[in-house]
Amino acid sequence: MPLFKFEAMDTTGTEVKDSVEAGNEEEASQKIKAMGYFVTKLTAIQGKGAKGGKKKKTGKSRKTFVMGGVSQKGLTIFTRQLSTLQDAGLPVLRSLRILEKQMKPSALKNSLIDVVEDVESGMTLSESMAKHPKCFDRLYVNMVRAGEAGGALEVILQRLAEFKEKSQSLKKKIIGAMIYPAVVIFVAVAILVFIMVMIIPKFKKIFEEFGLQLPWATKTLINISNWTASYWYWIPLFPLGIYIMLKLIRLTKAGNYALDRMSLWIPVVGTLIEKTIVARTMRTLGTLVSSGVPILEALSIVRDTANNAVFEKMFQRVLESIREGDTIADPLRQSRLVDAMVVNMIEVGEETGDLDTMLYKVADFYDEEVDNTVKALLSLLEPIMIVFLGGAIGGIVISLFLPLVKLLEGLSK
Repeated sequence: MPLFKFEAMDTTGTEVKDSVEAGNEEEASQKIKAMGYFVTKLTAIQGKGAKGGKKKKTGKSRKTFVMGGVSQKGLTIFTRQLSTLQDAGLPVLRSLRILEKQMKPSALKNSLIDVVEDVESGMTLSESMAKHPKCFDRLYVNMVRAGEAGGALEVILQRLAEFKEKSQSLKKKIIGAMIYPAVVIFVAVAILVFIMVMIIPKFKKIFEEFGLQLPWATKTLINISNWTASYWYWIPLFPLGIYIMLKLIRLTKAGNYALDRMSLWIPVVGTLIEKTIVARTMRTLGTLVSSGVPILEALSIVRDTANNAVFEKMFQRVLESIREGDTIADPLRQSRLVDAMVVNMIEVGEETGDLDTMLYKVADFYDEEVDNTVKALLSLLEPIMIVFLGGAIGGIVISLFLPLVKLLEGLSK
């Protein structure tokens, strides 16, 4: 009968390492649970007659060539499925095998094949995931490690799944809200380019045939039309050039900080960026704290995932404050980046020992604020776009009809 090596936690939370004989993983898991242990790792050991004691690695042959990175949506679904399987009492290795087999070819599947092999060879789940930072970031690995140490991996995976689902939901809200204005602006630019390239030259020909003296507005419109017809390819290159320039500026530490600071000063948009960062970082910190990750490590992860140099600097000050034995609230108050309400709730959480709950409440509040800000931004963009389009079309019509009015006046005399 096959032998299974296991690591488990007893009712007092003490780690137990032993082995058990069973026909398969499920039977081994049931036997261990009958002993009163909670399984954290289960590894099959081959019989004495087998050579080497380890299974041959076959993952490389099962890997497929894929382009692109790891889909956050796919990782979120994987996390939720893994948490469900763990909650059902399945061993980690069996859960990983089930998910790896049903997964479509992707970068995540390739990484999961390696994770399955490493776990089979006796490595912990967090250690095997840490070897694939492009799939499983520091936040993910540290939470899994905390779950393994505390013997509550299924609870931690559930929290991680909820965190990723909320993050995806917030991202979808912002992207979904930006689609409408982006499409309208694209169509408006396309219509204006069409008018400049196809319509204005025909009017220009008419004006030349009649030898009309053109007003400055019509001359300006014709010059713009001539430039658009000759150099139309500069229109898509212009935003691309701005994008490349911003990327080059961000290569320097000072330039990156300056751009992030200026982005927070943009009316309405800056408020949206600020509230999005606060919602994401507070939820991240709350998830890590509630999962048992040490506060210094949690703050270090939050700092690295803020994606804004100004907020990274703020969290660095918080980290230094905690190292010196101070509170989280004081450096947050001094930074003046977050509202007084956030500081007060964190202060209450520190005093009552219920910091994670307060951080979740702050994150939920700011999720709603982001939703309201997005709606306000859309309400502001609609009249701006209408005024812009109306002004542009109206200016073109007036500029074209001014010389025609003079021509009609001359013919009527």
